[in-house]
Amino acid sequence: MSERPNSLLGEDEVRKVARLSRLALDEERIPIYVEQLSAILMHIEKLQEIDLGDVEPMAHPLPIRNRLDDDVPTEGMPIEALLANAPSVEGDYISVPKVLGEGS
Repeated sequence: MSERPNSLLGEDEVRKVARLSRLALDEERIPIYVEQLSAILMHIEKLQEIDLGDVEPMAHPLPIRNRLDDDVPTEGMPIEALLANAPSVEGDYISVPKVLGEGS
């Protein structure tokens, strides 16, 4: 099997990464993975060439702020209104399917 001269990974490296990742690869698809993973690594190399010295670190590209209201207790929803929206009711409770089996 011949490897492309511009690939950053070889077939043995792809096999090693697959083994460490516990992935089963078809042997005939390994050259495709070599090409695809090498293209990803070359793109990352290109991104690392960008000068980011004047760029301030950020958590999100948009100016989003968390809105934190004061924690003030308020009156809750009346039980009748809550139960009116429930799909199934038993007395004053919302009825849900049993989740745990016997002996759990």
